[in-house]
Amino acid sequence: MDHLTRRTFLAATTVAAASGAIGPWVSRAGAQGTPVKIGLVLPYTGVYAVLGESITQAMELVFGRESWTVAGRKIEMIKEDDEMKPPVGLRKTEKLIDSDKVDILTGPVHSGILMGMRDKVHASKTILIVSNAGADAISRERCSKWIFRTSFSNWQPCQPMGGWVAKNVSKDVFQIAPNYQAGKDMMAAFRETFLPAGGKVVDEDYPKLGETDYAPYLTKIRQSGAKAVFCFFSGTDAVNFVKQYDQFGLKQSIKLTGAGFLTEPDVLPAQDGSALGILTGHFYTPLLDNPVNHRFVKDFRDKFFGKMPDGFACQGYDTAEVIVRALKAVGGNTQDKDKLVEAIAKVEYESPRGHFRFDPKTHNVIQPFIYVREVREVYGGLNNVPIDKVADVRDPGTGCALPA
Repeated sequence: MDHLTRRTFLAATTVAAASGAIGPWVSRAGAQGTPVKIGLVLPYTGVYAVLGESITQAMELVFGRESWTVAGRKIEMIKEDDEMKPPVGLRKTEKLIDSDKVDILTGPVHSGILMGMRDKVHASKTILIVSNAGADAISRERCSKWIFRTSFSNWQPCQPMGGWVAKNVSKDVFQIAPNYQAGKDMMAAFRETFLPAGGKVVDEDYPKLGETDYAPYLTKIRQSGAKAVFCFFSGTDAVNFVKQYDQFGLKQSIKLTGAGFLTEPDVLPAQDGSALGILTGHFYTPLLDNPVNHRFVKDFRDKFFGKMPDGFACQGYDTAEVIVRALKAVGGNTQDKDKLVEAIAKVEYESPRGHFRFDPKTHNVIQPFIYVREVREVYGGLNNVPIDKVADVRDPGTGCALPA
């Protein structure tokens, strides 16, 4: 487990800004050529609006470090709200590709929107860097030469948790997640290691995305005989589920575990004491003790009024960092898409989450670690404290020869 001391965590508030930043004296007027257009298909309203905001803010942090100019070209971000609706997401994708002529796309949050975007992106040979949606198929049978993922596949944070929960928590588990692609993917990934470890799924349920009243589901959990729950919720769904789980009196008798999105810093303040003790699997926590993360936490909190970066912010950071490094590698040339794809595939660096690199077979990020985290009250507030970890977590996709 990465060792964390109070001194090293508090150092995040005093570490100097990232080295190598371009000073404010550099004139943007000196940039050569047309802007690099980056299209964002993200939710800025609705249940996952906070996720889209965190991703966007961290991208702005990285591009701001470069004074919004990379390899002599200005960076222009064009934001589109996908409203968490697949038809809207596809329409916004088509607009960004056909009308705005973006050089690179990023987003979305919703796995269903990603699956809907895939064919348009692939057919138009538009580079898409997925900054959240974890649909497993994108790293497997629906992978594309033009698609990279800096976030996670839905499999990655959940598959290591199955065996861990069976060994350390309970072998009798109730599974619950929203009724869409990500929810189904994550529950299936958990079972891959839970069942072989002797675990039994006593029951499962899939409420609609954006549900506000979980009473019927909590009643079912109480009556199921389960000793633990493994779930996936995020955004306002995570707030509502965690608070109602506690209010229903289940917290003390049925251990709550899940994918890390359940207790990210974007929702912890609203969950308050109801989140204490929850166990989750995730590739990031702002408590990670490495120099890049110290700088990231400090710079993000300085820029965004004390807001603690979450895993979504880490994904935005890595998306922008990949773009910056790839553009520098090709001298700002976005016309030769094959060379830009090659440059992106080779990007490797130290990220807030650890050593970042893509799997050449799938273009999916290899997670340096998936951490088992417990919500505790430390360092002046609620935080996800790493208590165990699994190293080098790669999606099992074998690739699809990444066709042109």
